Amino acid sequence: MPPVHRLPPHSRRQFLRAAGFAAATLVPVGAACARSLERRSVSFVHTHTGESLSAVYFQDGAYQPASLQRINYLLRDFRTEDIHVIDPALLDVLYELRTRIDRDDPFEVISGYRSPHTNAELRSHSHGVAEHSMHMEGKAIDIRVAGYSTRKLRDVALGMQRGGVGFYASSDFVHLDTGRVRFW
Repeated sequence: MPPVHRLPPHSRRQFLRAAGFAAATLVPVGAACARSLERRSVSFVHTHTGESLSAVYFQDGAYQPASLQRINYLLRDFRTEDIHVIDPALLDVLYELRTRIDRDDPFEVISGYRSPHTNAELRSHSHGVAEHSMHMEGKAIDIRVAGYSTRKLRDVALGMQRGGVGFYASSDFVHLDTGRVRFW
């Protein structure tokens, strides 16, 4: 029988320490590589303009400027035609939401960006419009998904803990924003 070679105790500890370090180092590197290869897309149908858009907005580890511009245009204030930059983090919330509900249907957009003028006008007719609405910063959107309960959509969004979630049952939409985690 061939002799068995054992590492001395201090060598075993060194080996285990090195193996643990390698594992701890490689797991985040692998996760970072997977994220950099990730491809994120969104699809919209605007309920007021009838316009639709499907766009890959993140690919090869970077947000795609041309797609972001197209999204900014679709989510413009349709009343004034003002265009504003939409927070890419909001698109990430929508991407995660769509993934969690496991639906390919486009988000039906009720409201994306709102100019200060539009926000003031809407506020004068409704107590449900915030004076300092995140819509005016391109950090909020009101949506629904055809054939999917807005109540369930709200519940999934609440579980994500990724910002504000408002539920408007009578108007059949969910508000999402990239502010602090809160709900109403």
